[in-house]
Amino acid sequence: MRSQGQGKRSSTRIISGQEVAPRKSMGQNFLVDDSIAKWIADQIEPDGAPFVVEPGPGLGAMTQHLVGRSQQLLLIEKDHSLGPELQKRFATREDVMVMHEDATKVDTRGWYRHGDVRVIGNLPYSVGGEILKHMLTPPTPVTSAVFMLQKEVCDRLAAKVGQDGYGALSILVQRDWDVEMLRVIGPEAFNPKPRVDSAIVKMTPRDPRTLPVYDRRTFERLVRLGFGQRRKQMKNLLPEAPGGWQALVDALGKPATLRAEELSLEEWVQLSRFYENRTGADAGQKATEMFDVVNERNEVTGQLTRGEVHARGLLHRAVHVFVINARGEIYLQKRSHLKDVSPLKWDSSAAGHLDVGESYAACAIRETREEVGIEISGTELAAELSAGEHTDHEFVELHLARHNGPMKPFPEEVACGEWFSPETLDSWINARPQDFAKGFVSCWKAWKNT
Repeated sequence: MRSQGQGKRSSTRIISGQEVAPRKSMGQNFLVDDSIAKWIADQIEPDGAPFVVEPGPGLGAMTQHLVGRSQQLLLIEKDHSLGPELQKRFATREDVMVMHEDATKVDTRGWYRHGDVRVIGNLPYSVGGEILKHMLTPPTPVTSAVFMLQKEVCDRLAAKVGQDGYGALSILVQRDWDVEMLRVIGPEAFNPKPRVDSAIVKMTPRDPRTLPVYDRRTFERLVRLGFGQRRKQMKNLLPEAPGGWQALVDALGKPATLRAEELSLEEWVQLSRFYENRTGADAGQKATEMFDVVNERNEVTGQLTRGEVHARGLLHRAVHVFVINARGEIYLQKRSHLKDVSPLKWDSSAAGHLDVGESYAACAIRETREEVGIEISGTELAAELSAGEHTDHEFVELHLARHNGPMKPFPEEVACGEWFSPETLDSWINARPQDFAKGFVSCWKAWKNT
């Protein structure tokens, strides 16, 4: 592509003897202002980044300002003319990959092995929301994102309580992401010119410690019900609250005539917790919980509290469970930030310490119920691991269970979870063992060697 006067570019190109123009059916408006394209590319800070993804690169207005700056650049283009052209254009570059696929359906699980995953895109108006939802809904490997979207959508993404555009989208996005409006872009930067302004937002993961834990499904259901008919009072939209509506609004410090847009994100979380009967402060793992202490032969020598066992590095017992589905994928959980060991690390489907006098098999069944909310009738012993630094001083049994989902993670225990193929996990573990709880890595190696 060549510039055509004052940083502008033509919106058409000749590809395989045919002129390619923006497709209305795909919501395409090509960015043709080169100075703006470069400015947007700079916002994702691509220099030296391990992995940058650009969904919908189109004619490559931003791509040209990304190539050669990150360690690896992935372009995802659905268009049947532009996709193959991009593949040809970058065929000789080892640092650029092109996927001729739909960005709303691409499998992102292989991205975890890169660690730092940055996504940037001038998203089509017609599917921008779907791309955002697909790539940013937890669990996700994405660590930061810069998107250009219709300004009205960006306003809604970034809006706080009391501001124009504040609604269900604002709350459902901001529970996981901090959203910053960077810049408004007028129609003249595109060809064809859209009828509305565009805007650029930057999104970074929200610190999970800034909100108390809550059940995500209950939260989303209540938010959608509350904003379903904005003019109606919430007492006419939400299900009966435990103890009645007045008890709920009293707990929130709000009037009985409350409407959805009057609650902040934090208050919506409080409301959801009220429906879940989570009325107290978050309770992490209890340091007073009793464990069996064992010797180097895994023989019980006494009982001490969790806090003392961990503080003194004493030998004790634990079980890990790999839940495997019909596709051969393994469910991994991301540990809650409330965990006293390896918070926010990826771990086995379920794992935990044996209660005093409890068997490994019984513990495996109990932990799968308590952590990921499934009932299994039995497990298969897959490996036994001796205690040491590699297991955090635990004698571990690894058990296998079969289940196809769904999972119902308990938020005090599990932040989120995902199914992974063994091949994806091998690649990720080899590249970034620091992303995982130490005991899981040891169990994984033991299982692979059986």
